[in-house]
Amino acid sequence: QLQLVESGGGLVQPGGSLRLSCVASGSIFSINGMGWYRQAPGKQREYVASIIGGGRTNYADSVKGRFTISRDNAKNTVYLQMNSLKAEDTAVYYCNFKGVSYFGEDVDYWGIGTLVTVSS
Repeated sequence: QLQLVESGGGLVQPGGSLRLSCVASGSIFSINGMGWYRQAPGKQREYVASIIGGGRTNYADSVKGRFTISRDNAKNTVYLQMNSLKAEDTAVYYCNFKGVSYFGEDVDYWGIGTLVTVSS
């Protein structure tokens, strides 16, 4: 199993930057993808960005060009660099790891979230 812990959230002014981190502890057979999702007050959780095994990245249109996802495999960590933040980026941000367990099952793990507030 994996346990995911996010950090790096906080209060930032519009136009500012934050970097989120998500560290995974534990182990599974393979990790196939890492990603970030967010949930704004009163809204459903939505996809933000992901990075798969080969290093290919993908982004939601709303963050493309402003956010960058990266990873450090040696540290089992995924990052989300967020630049040019807007008020509408305010949300709880969750990291997500997808992979395969030692029993050959597809597994999906979530962190508990970190709050990002963009406000002047």
